[in-house]
Amino acid sequence: MKEEKHPKKDEAVETKPEPTELEKVRAERDEYLAGWQRAKADAINAQKRAHEDMKTFRAMANQGLIEELLPVLQSFELAFANREAWEKADKNWRMGVEYIYTQLRSVLEQNGITEVNPVGQKFDPQRDEATSHEPVTDEKQDHIIIRVVEKGYSLNSRVIKPPKVVVGEFKK
Repeated sequence: MKEEKHPKKDEAVETKPEPTELEKVRAERDEYLAGWQRAKADAINAQKRAHEDMKTFRAMANQGLIEELLPVLQSFELAFANREAWEKADKNWRMGVEYIYTQLRSVLEQNGITEVNPVGQKFDPQRDEATSHEPVTDEKQDHIIIRVVEKGYSLNSRVIKPPKVVVGEFKK
């Protein structure tokens, strides 16, 4: 008769069987797969960050050039505003100048420039530059922009040249 061995009270009973070779290989595979997926996600995120950084760099690099071109754009607009002198110029010459102006505006717009025209909006010192105040009779017009003296411009939603404005001022 064989004697059955019973564990002693002090001996720990092993309840978990040894992992098989297949289970070890699967665990190792899962570990490698998780590491690969993390590395792939990190690479994708790094690529996105690099793309955003390049976009920001381009915008900042363009800003200096664009700021230098804005006075040229304003010179065109001042020339067009002087109707009497403008109408005296040769028609073909005027058409050529207007075409160049249109090209310049188009290039600036393609590079993120938009006009800031805050007429009718509440004066915002972060966006606008007040040149003067004019009395208004309607209390609702108090601190409201009633006229733009000089156009403002923003580059990719950031004001780079504030508009010069006249602000309404209500006095009782």
